[in-house]
Parts: sequence; C-alpha cells; structure tokens
Amino acid sequence: MTSALSDPTLERHFKGHRDTVTSVDFSSNMKQIATGSMDSFVMIWNMKPQMRAYRFDGHKDAVISVQFSPSGHLVSSASRDKTVRLWVPSIKAESTVFRAHTATVRSVNFSSDGQNLVTASDDKTIKVWTVHRQKFLFSLNQHINWVRCAKFSPDDRLIVSSSDDKTIRLWDKNSRECIHSFYEHAGYASYVDFHPSGTCIAAASTDNLVKVWDIRSHKMLQHYQVHNGVVNSLSFHPAGNFLITASGDTTVKILDLVEGKLLYTLHGHQGPVTSVAFSKTGEYFASGGSDEQVMVWKSNFDCSEIDDTPRIQRKSASSVQAPPASFTVNTLPSVLHSQTSEPLEPLNRQASQTAAHTQSSSRNGCHSRASHSHTFRNPSTSSSSHHQTQTPGLSQQAHHVQPHPQASDEGLPPGLANTLEHIIGQLDILTQTVSILEQRLTLTEDKLKECLENQMEIGLHLQRREEA
Repeated sequence: MTSALSDPTLERHFKGHRDTVTSVDFSSNMKQIATGSMDSFVMIWNMKPQMRAYRFDGHKDAVISVQFSPSGHLVSSASRDKTVRLWVPSIKAESTVFRAHTATVRSVNFSSDGQNLVTASDDKTIKVWTVHRQKFLFSLNQHINWVRCAKFSPDDRLIVSSSDDKTIRLWDKNSRECIHSFYEHAGYASYVDFHPSGTCIAAASTDNLVKVWDIRSHKMLQHYQVHNGVVNSLSFHPAGNFLITASGDTTVKILDLVEGKLLYTLHGHQGPVTSVAFSKTGEYFASGGSDEQVMVWKSNFDCSEIDDTPRIQRKSASSVQAPPASFTVNTLPSVLHSQTSEPLEPLNRQASQTAAHTQSSSRNGCHSRASHSHTFRNPSTSSSSHHQTQTPGLSQQAHHVQPHPQASDEGLPPGLANTLEHIIGQLDILTQTVSILEQRLTLTEDKLKECLENQMEIGLHLQRREEA
C-alpha cells in the first residue's frame, strides 16, 4: 500500500543573485545548495537559517551550470567565459580553473564515482575530463550545432547529450561511439537526464513538451504537454516515480510517471523558471528563475512506503500557489485545483517496465524503502471538466488558482497504433538520412573553406614575390 501524498510546501527562499538563476543543485548531505547565475557568480547557500551564504567570484561571464560532486567536497561550474571551475564549497572559495572549450560551456556533470567530468559546449563538442588533474580524456564530435546538455548514466557507461541540431544522442563511454540518436521535429531539447534506473531518459524541449524515451527499445514511452512555454529544466525523484519540470510559463510542475499524469502546478516565481533539482533523498527540491530567486520546497511524498505494486494511488491533479516569498521559512497553504482521472492505457498497450530500483532514505526518523518495477503509463493531453476546492479559512483574494489540462483515458485502436508506429519509424529513418547529409554538407563546406583560404594564401604569396 502507498500512503497518500501531501502537498509540496515552500520551506526556504534565498535572494542574493543579481541576475537570472541558471542552475541549482543540492549537496549529498543536504546542508548546502549551489547555484549559478547570469551575474557570473556561483553561490553556496546553507540550509541552516543562521549560516550565511558564500558568493564565489572567479568567472568572467555568465555561469550556465553548477553541480556538487557525489562526495559534496567539490562544486563544478561551467561558464560563458569558456572555462570550467572546480570550487571547494567553503568560505575560502578556493578553486582551480581550466579552459575547457573554444566557446560557451553550457553543461557540466560529475560521473557517479566522482572521477570524471563531462562538459558540453557551443563549440558543438562534448568533452570528458579527469577531476583530479582536470586532464582531457576524449571528445565526442557528431553534433552539428550547440550542445546544451550532457549527462553520465547512473552506471557511468553511457552519456546522453542534447543539441540545437534537434538530436538527443546516446554515447558509449568506452567505445566513444554514438549508439543511437533521438530526433526532435519541432523544437530542440534544452535539457536531458537519465532516469535513476538508467533505462530511460527525459528531455525538456523548446516546443513546450516533456518526453520520456526508453533507451533499450528506443521508443517514446510518454510525452507531456502540460506547459504553456519552453521547458528549461527537469529532475527525476531518486525513487524514479516523479519528475519535476521548470518552464518559461513561470510554473514548476510535478508529474507522476507511473500514472502518466500531472500532479501539481506550483506558482511562486515572478517570471520564467530556469532550473529545478531534487535533493539526493527526494525530501526537497529547489527551483531558480529569472526573478533572481532560489526557492526550496519540501516534496512531502518521499517518505511513502512503496510495495511491489507498480502504482501510486493518486487520482487528482492539484495546483499549488505560493504566497509572496520572504526571508523566513514559509509553509505553503493548500489551495487545490482538483481534477479526477482514471488510469491511462500505455502508449503501445504494453506495459514498459524499467529495471528494479532500490531506494532507501530517512527523513525525521522516518525510513522509506522502495523495491519495485516502474510501469510507465502514457499521458495524453485532452481537457476535462474541473472544479475548484479551497481549504477552509484561506482568502480567495490572496490565492488565485489557474486551471491546467488533465490527461484523458482514451486509447488508440491497435491497428492504428501499429500504422502510426510504422510511419514514425520511416520518418526517423528519413530524418537520420537528412542528418547524415547535413553532416556531409558541413564537412564539404569546411573543406571548401579551407581550400579557398589556402588559395588566398598562395595568391598573396605570389603577389609578394612579384612585388619583390
């Protein structure tokens, strides 16, 4: 049996950056949060209210990505100044710096053993480095446009990357080969990450969609059309059942991956939400936005006892709105926008199961253990009738709840589903062919440019000889 979920609550609010917060991450011991910003600073926030924050000054331009090492002893940061820095998250602010790329570094990510870093850049490359000496190991070069994000798989054997060339690529770390490409047809994926089981990836896209792909069958398991703006960031709950997303529509959303539906819409930021991340236990999550604010939320569903039944019995989607943020700890009032939805049919009418994933954590003396297979259901995006309920004693004037679309339980006939799947497969082949042709055209253009430059040099050399 699974206990009922409680609504997320806003716990802490941090303000100290002077521009958009681009990235957030929790330390493994939950004592600190690292953030990066367009103001070129890295900041370390302490969860204890009496402890001051640290502002690290070193980058010469915007900081795009930050992450704690698995041990929590280092923080890595990637910047528009083309460098990566490794910081010791203490008051001394000691750091080492290395020039990682020839253009903006968009993403930095530690391997799970903490020994390697993977970086992604506008120079169209992904690079892997050793952490101890910041030694370059190898580069992955098949993308033909800016690379927005690159992440190691939980077992460190794979790397996933997303690019403005509208591809998401899976790489084998040992062979350094691209083993599969997923193609985006409308927008591009600005952020991508592995499911904790390592069997799926989720992508946040500029076409307002969130997509979940199986990396073994290479099929799309789910897609969510729940945002009204570009999706900038996402993060899996460590147990693998939930996904949080951050969007330019100013909201944070919590998705139930098992039921395939939207659970919560959180309003708090006064502008686009640019980054979101769960803590290592899932007890908290943090969000950062263009309003220069960092908000820390208590998830309130990480301590549920989950048995072998791959289902979370949650039938309503809720919209939670934060009160005006202040410097004190706030408890978020429960203003619910409820909609009822029955379980949905899977995308291809076959339950797609991930590998069993065991997660144990403790919170305030409450120990939770999950040992189960995840069955993902396919969400669809049709509007349904809705009603609004309000917690007694709360002012209607103070809290405005916005409705959001909820999933439908209508499935496709098997024949139509198979036909569509065949068409999609053919389109993927065509898209892959076009991509290969584009790469060859790019190589041809580069060679032609090189020939023209050589011809100009020869002409100038001959002209100098004639003048002499």
